[in-house]
Amino acid sequence: MTILVEVSPEVEARLAAEAVARGMAVEAYAGKILADNVPTYTTGTGILKPGDVKRMSEELSRGSENLPILSPEANNRESYYEDDRIRYS
Repeated sequence: MTILVEVSPEVEARLAAEAVARGMAVEAYAGKILADNVPTYTTGTGILKPGDVKRMSEELSRGSENLPILSPEANNRESYYEDDRIRYS
């Protein structure tokens, strides 16, 4: 697909500089930027189907198995706030 996009001379210069730095043609680099930033999701109806929640949960938690397990002491209110003048019960 061919898309014609008007950009300012400043954006064109920055795009060209980045393309050269990556050893790519400006058109190829612009296409890569678009491809890398187009949402991978489709606009839906807003109605979840069976399995959607499971799929979304798996997608959200992907990679979380590598996160460290924190002790309860590391995950308390004081660990989030530096101001120790205010105490909450």
